[in-house]
Amino acid sequence: MESRDDDQRDQNDHDEVESHDGEGLYIQLISVHGLIRGRDLELGRDADTGGQVTYVLELARALAAHPSVDRVDLLTRRIDDPRVGEDYSRETEELAPGASIVRLECGGRRYIRKELLWPHLDSFADQVLRHTRSVGRIPDVIHSHYADAGYVGALISGFLGAPQVHTGHSLGRVKRQRLLDKGLKPETVESKYNISTRIEAEEQALDNASLVVASTHQEVREQYALYDNYQPKRMVVIPPGVDLDRFRPPDRRWRRPRIQAEVERFLREPKKPIILAISRADPRKNVGALVRAYAITPELRDMANLVLVLGNRDSIRSLDKEPREVLTEVLHLIDDHDLHGHVAYPKHHEADDIPRIYRLAAHRRGVFVNPALTEPFGLTLIEAAASGLPVVATNDGGPQDIIENCKHGMLVDPLDAEAMGKALRDALSDRRRWRGWSRNAVRGAHRHYSWSGHVGSYLRVIRNLTRKTARRKVPAVTGTRLPLVERLLITDIDNTLIGSEEGLEALKRLLEESRIGFGIATGRNIDSARRVLKKWKVPDPDVWLTSVGSEINYGSKVVPDAGWDRHIEYRWDRDRVVAILADIRGLRLQGAEGQRKHKVSYYADPKKMPPIRDIARALRKDGLAANLIYSHGAYLDVLPIRASKGRALRFLAVKWGLPVESILVAGDSGNDEEMLTGDTRAIVVGNHSDELGKLRGRPNVYFATGEYAHGIVEGIEHYRFLEARSNGEWEENGNGANGNGANGSGANGSGANGNGNGAGERVTVENGSAGEALVDTTAREAETGK
Repeated sequence: MESRDDDQRDQNDHDEVESHDGEGLYIQLISVHGLIRGRDLELGRDADTGGQVTYVLELARALAAHPSVDRVDLLTRRIDDPRVGEDYSRETEELAPGASIVRLECGGRRYIRKELLWPHLDSFADQVLRHTRSVGRIPDVIHSHYADAGYVGALISGFLGAPQVHTGHSLGRVKRQRLLDKGLKPETVESKYNISTRIEAEEQALDNASLVVASTHQEVREQYALYDNYQPKRMVVIPPGVDLDRFRPPDRRWRRPRIQAEVERFLREPKKPIILAISRADPRKNVGALVRAYAITPELRDMANLVLVLGNRDSIRSLDKEPREVLTEVLHLIDDHDLHGHVAYPKHHEADDIPRIYRLAAHRRGVFVNPALTEPFGLTLIEAAASGLPVVATNDGGPQDIIENCKHGMLVDPLDAEAMGKALRDALSDRRRWRGWSRNAVRGAHRHYSWSGHVGSYLRVIRNLTRKTARRKVPAVTGTRLPLVERLLITDIDNTLIGSEEGLEALKRLLEESRIGFGIATGRNIDSARRVLKKWKVPDPDVWLTSVGSEINYGSKVVPDAGWDRHIEYRWDRDRVVAILADIRGLRLQGAEGQRKHKVSYYADPKKMPPIRDIARALRKDGLAANLIYSHGAYLDVLPIRASKGRALRFLAVKWGLPVESILVAGDSGNDEEMLTGDTRAIVVGNHSDELGKLRGRPNVYFATGEYAHGIVEGIEHYRFLEARSNGEWEENGNGANGNGANGSGANGSGANGNGNGAGERVTVENGSAGEALVDTTAREAETGK
C-alpha cells in the first residue's frame, strides 16, 4: 500500500532560512508504558512489558545504524520505584551510537499499569517538548507506539508541524470485542481497561498521523477499518524485523543450553518433542485454552511435552491480579487433567534464554504455538521462524501474513480448543512436513523479516513525509513584551478575568507591581475581546489568544501571528464541516460574530444533540480532522485539529523560549480545559462550571475559593508566582487541587479528552530564558500536498 501525507507546508515570509544539507534524520520514538531498558529485558513480567518493548528497542538500534539517520531518541517514562530495577530511573541510556533511551517524568515515581497513565499524558507531552527544546532541533519524524503514545504524538507533532507516524501494536476496538466474546460484561471491560478513553486516543492519533505503520494487511483491512477515521491511503504495511543473529536454527555444534535443565525438571520424559508457548501471563494470550487443548487431545501427551514460558516470578501470590489468575488457572487445569510430568512452567529465565529455548524446541522437532485471542504483531512467530521452528497460531491478526510469507505452519481458531489440539497433533505427526516447514521458516524469516529490510522500507516511506531541516529566526514583533518577560499570566475573560470589579482591581495592582507578562485566552473574537477589556478598563495584553485559541495576536497594535494561522490550516475544510453538521439535531449556527476562518461555532441544546463523540464520528467518517470543544452546556466550537487554547499557549512557549512552568493559566469552563492541564500552573476560579470538576486532584491544578479575578489573585499567591526563582525553579506547593496531588486519580481521569469532547488536544515545550528566544531556534515542517 502507498502512503500519502496531506500536511499543509508552512512558509513564513518573515523567517530567515538556512540550509542544513549535511544533517541526517532525527527520529523520536515514543513508547510510554512498560519497563524499557537496553539490556536484560523483563519481557512477560507484566501485561505492559512484551513484544512492543522488543520492537521499539530493536527499531531504535536499527535506525541508528542506517547512514541516513543522525539521531534516534526513544522517549519513555522515568520510574524511580524500589519494586523495579534502578535502570528505569536513569534519565538517559545509550542503546547504540546515535540511539538513546530518554526517560521523562510522568505520573509520579511509582511503576503503574498503562490504564492509570491517561490523566498524566498531557504532562508527558510537555516533557517531550521540553526535551526537544534541549536538543535544539525539531524531529523529522515522531513515531508513536500504542494508544497512549499515539495521544502524546498527536499533541506534539501537531504543535511542532513534524509528521506523526503511528503504530498501534494492538487496537482497543478489537480488544473490546474479543473480551466481550469471552463473556466479560461491557461495564467490566470499561472499568478494568478504560477502553473508551483508549479508543478515543486511537481515533485522535488517526486524525493527526501522516502515516500509520501496520505489520500485516489484515490489520489494515479488518482492524483499522473498525475506526471512524479509517484512511487506508495513509497506511502502509512494513513487516516487523527480528534479530537474525540471536534467533537462528540449531546446528551440528548443538550444546545443551542452561535453560534446558530448568525445563526438564518438570518432565518425566524430557526427550520428547516440545510444544512451546512464550507469552505474558495475560488473559488475552489465551494460555488456558492451550492447556485445555493439550489435555483433551490424549495423543498429545504421548507425542510431546508442553512447555509454557510465561514471564518471570518468585511467587504466584506476589503477582498482579491478572497474571496471578492466569497462572492459577494453568495450575488448576494441570491438576484437573493430571498433566503432572507432561507440562513445564519454569519460574525464571533471562533474555538470552529465549533464543535458546526456541532452538531447544527445534532441536527436539517440536512446534511453537501462539493461541492468543488476537495477535496484531506476531513477533514470537517470527522468532520461531528464524529458529527453524514450525508454528500453530491464532487466525486473528499478524499470523495470517507471517505464515503466508514463511509457509511454516497453520492457523487455528483460538476459541476452539478441540481444533487447536488436532492442529498440534497433525503438526507433530508428519515428520516430512515438519522438515519442510522448518526449512521454509528460516528462508522466510531472512527474506521478509530482517531488520535491515524493515528499516530500508521504513526510511523509503518516511522520506515522502520529510524535507530538509531549516533553521529559523524568531520574527520581531512590535508592541509585545514577550521577549523580555520571565513569567506569563494567561487568563480567560468571561467569568474569570471579569465579573468582579473589586477582584479585577486587585489583580491589576498585582500586575502593575510585577514584571510578568499578561495575556488573555478567550472564545471571543479579537474585536469583541478588545471591546470588553476596554469596557472593564483592562490594559492591553501582551498577547491575545482569541476565538478559542484559533487566532494569536500581539500587543496594543494587535499584530497577527501569520505562522500560527498557516500552521492550523492542517486538514481544515471549513465549508465541509458546516455542511456535515448542518443536519445534526440540537446544533444551531451562531451569528456572524461567532464565526471565524478557523472556527465554526454553534448553540448547542444538550437535550436534543447527540453525544459529542458521535458528532466527532460524523466528521471523521467524512475524512475531516477537527477539535470539538463543548462548554457551559450550551456552546460547541469546531476548530482545526491543531487549534485550541492549550496549543496556542504552547506555541507561545516554544516561540518565545518561556519555560512552561513559568506560565500561569486561569479559567472557568470546558473550553479552558486544554490549557489547564499539563505542566503549566493552573487556576480554576471558584465560580467554575461543573465540567471542570473532573480536574480536581490533577497535578498543578489549583481550585480557588475566590470567584472571578479574586480567584486569580488567590492562585497567584498560592503558587507564589510573583517571587523570582533562579534557574527556572518554581514552587511545587501548587501540585494538585489544594494540595491533593495526582495520586489516586487513576483510570477515572479525563485522559484523552475524557469529557468526550471529540478530538481535543494539548501540548507544550520548555527551555531556557526569554533571552534565548532572540537567538535562532530550529524548526521543521512536514512535506505537504493533498
